Amino acid sequence: MWIFKGQNRPAFAIEPGEGQESVWDYPRPPACVEDSRQVEVRAGESILCQTQNAIRVLETASPPTFYLPIKDVNVELLERVGSSSFCEWKGMATYWRINPEFGGSAGLASEPIGWSYETPSAKFQSIKDHMSFYPALVACFVDSERVRPQSGGFYGGWVTSEIVGPYKGEPGTSGW
Repeated sequence: MWIFKGQNRPAFAIEPGEGQESVWDYPRPPACVEDSRQVEVRAGESILCQTQNAIRVLETASPPTFYLPIKDVNVELLERVGSSSFCEWKGMATYWRINPEFGGSAGLASEPIGWSYETPSAKFQSIKDHMSFYPALVACFVDSERVRPQSGGFYGGWVTSEIVGPYKGEPGTSGW
């Protein structure tokens, strides 16, 4: 099904500069890589998470997705949503939203802002007890750099200045 699997960069890929990574060099199936940079997630003025123990999931054609230890997440500000989805690599995802009792900062109380894999597949056990967030819905930072969201409403990639694409999620990229 997939045309690109990280072995060769396609001709349309942007050449990474010094200190940059190409999403076309990431593997498929994805890889999990520990990341010790300072990561922070905020909803309005509230800090949802601060950690230096992130795991980046790297997959061909997508910006990295940062998974943060649930022990570092202020889970009292969140609640599970009844919906779920299935990832061919990681398994069944559980979605989270801002707890309405918290106030639903900026109208986020009804919409999922993050997800986790409570029982991930064997290859992705490192993201068990971790959570990721949509940078389009909450403010995410890596070493103080504000993360830009990956295009396409379903995707949760974290775009920073070190990442070059183009990325999956733009019109015409579904076969990547």
